[in-house]
Amino acid sequence: MFPKSLIRSLYDLQHIRIQTGNRICAEIKIRLGQLPGKPEKDLGEKEQMYLKKARQEFKRIADCFVLSRADKYLKVKFEDYKIISDPAMLIFVETYVKQLDYEDKIEKIVAQIVKQSPIWREFLEPIKGIGPLMSAVILSEFDIHKAERISHFWKYAGLDVADDGRGRGRYKEHLVKQKYTNKDGKEAERDSITFNPFLKTKLVGVLGSCFLKQSPEKCKYRQIYDDYKHRLENHINHREKTKGHRHNMAIRYMIKMFLQDLWLAWREIEGLPITLPYSEVILGHKHIA
Repeated sequence: MFPKSLIRSLYDLQHIRIQTGNRICAEIKIRLGQLPGKPEKDLGEKEQMYLKKARQEFKRIADCFVLSRADKYLKVKFEDYKIISDPAMLIFVETYVKQLDYEDKIEKIVAQIVKQSPIWREFLEPIKGIGPLMSAVILSEFDIHKAERISHFWKYAGLDVADDGRGRGRYKEHLVKQKYTNKDGKEAERDSITFNPFLKTKLVGVLGSCFLKQSPEKCKYRQIYDDYKHRLENHINHREKTKGHRHNMAIRYMIKMFLQDLWLAWREIEGLPITLPYSEVILGHKHIA
């Protein structure tokens, strides 16, 4: 199984790096005259153009503020800089640069490990919208040997349907009693969710968005989204739902179909027995892959 701790550490580092970058940006905006809690439109025209150009030229605004001269800032005086003008900002910059460096190194290691996996070469790599990092999340969070049915994947990712007919979530009605050992060393019970929240966020929030950026001609999962959303918009039982609700339902269905294809391909690669999904065996619905 793929090293889960490595992937979680990478995302923890990424989260900290983003926080550092946001603090740098906030400090720079203050120095430009933007007060905390005030919108950028209250800045002067020159300051607004400065921020606008930074966003246009760099994917991460903090990269623009930090990395354009980061390799030189230790060799010159603070007064020679417009951004790094005092020791406090220097520490911010140094921390951010090191975090980016560590993050890039781990991503390269992760990519190398992923590309050695048969499921990457034979299934994941050709799919538009999935890269080594997302593949690493999938490989580290799912255990194909334990998931004897596709429904196990759906349930673990929080994509199953609860007893009340709603999609699985953090609703009170969807929580289950789970035993644990409290601080006194005694066994107790608490309400708990039934799915992996980290995995659900990456699949629905990140992978779902990546699929939607692809064209239907190049990514069949984008086509699945479009077709299912069209069905919802024209089905009498779903017309009263909001546009956002139908959008979320279509993304959820799209990811479920991706996981179904993944489970089948992965089980076959590993030489494990496969079973048809409930919708095909019992309901007679056929998903065309």
